[in-house]
Amino acid sequence: MKRTARKRPALSHVDAAGNVNMVDVAEKPVTLRVAVASARVTMSRAALELLRAGTNRKGDALAAARIAGIQAAKRTSELIPLCHGLSPEHVAVDVQLAPPRSVMIRAEVRVLGRTGVEMEALTAASVAALTIYDMCKAVDRGMGIGPIRLEHKRGGRSGEWNRAGGRGDGGANGRKPRSTQGRRTATRRGGGE
Repeated sequence: MKRTARKRPALSHVDAAGNVNMVDVAEKPVTLRVAVASARVTMSRAALELLRAGTNRKGDALAAARIAGIQAAKRTSELIPLCHGLSPEHVAVDVQLAPPRSVMIRAEVRVLGRTGVEMEALTAASVAALTIYDMCKAVDRGMGIGPIRLEHKRGGRSGEWNRAGGRGDGGANGRKPRSTQGRRTATRRGGGE
């Protein structure tokens, strides 16, 4: 029995000559695209207690992180060079304390468009995490940020994808996903990224 070589996936932003370029999505249909990303900020118990008590001298760090994440999602194409400019229909950023030493961030972005919103969700989660760092650095400069990762995406040609072992909620429910390996499901609808 003859084995056929498995085709390696191509990078969508690299042409045949190896040059980077913006993907042409003009011929793709407009569909609902959804992406959820998560981020974790790990900090000292003292810093987390300041957040819990609402006594941070800079103000409400959780509210600032939510607003920063929403703003970041709307401006992603200004930060990521080959990212398409999208106008999200909805951006939700949830910031929750996860004692004893973490803050969990979950960002969801929805758009009616020709390309996915994974980068917008990842940018929202990242900037929200950076905002928590900025608001708390006077108390704990040793905070850690990460992992920052995609939890769920839906829409487009590649269909639906969920992080294996997770529920697409970024672990905000306090449970750690069993695996860091992603999986694709066979849902296929309309053209997409």
